[in-house]
Amino acid sequence: MDQIDREIINMLQKNARIPLKAIAQEVHLSIPAVSARVERLERENVICGYTMIADPVKMGYHITAFINMELKPEQKDGFCKFIRGVRNVAECNHITGAYSMLIKVLFPSTMELDRFVGTLQKYGKTQTQIVFSSIVSARSIGPLEQEESKKKG
Repeated sequence: MDQIDREIINMLQKNARIPLKAIAQEVHLSIPAVSARVERLERENVICGYTMIADPVKMGYHITAFINMELKPEQKDGFCKFIRGVRNVAECNHITGAYSMLIKVLFPSTMELDRFVGTLQKYGKTQTQIVFSSIVSARSIGPLEQEESKKKG
């Protein structure tokens, strides 16, 4: 991956719908050359997909929470099958530390969150934090710069 690939990725992360023509102008390449690079980055799974982000509150999800969960090893398979099927789960990560899972959820109200936490507790101990506000929302980060680029800047 070279600096032009990095610039293309950064532009696509800011706006996945940016026209190839605009990218080509910015990186000083032809549209077919940019298209070929994007296709290669997709093929190599550097670009894993394109998404649209909706505002959860405007969609009716007024409660965002993080749930730490201490999962019993014998419960892991059942838990994983269960959690993958819950649409309110935005993320579920296997983590280190006192808890083994960190789950980000979105719910319309605390009542629905409470019911969900009750269901989770059959798999293990939970600790829930409700989000008041987000200082930095979910975002992608750009590719690491090469050492030469850092030395020049």
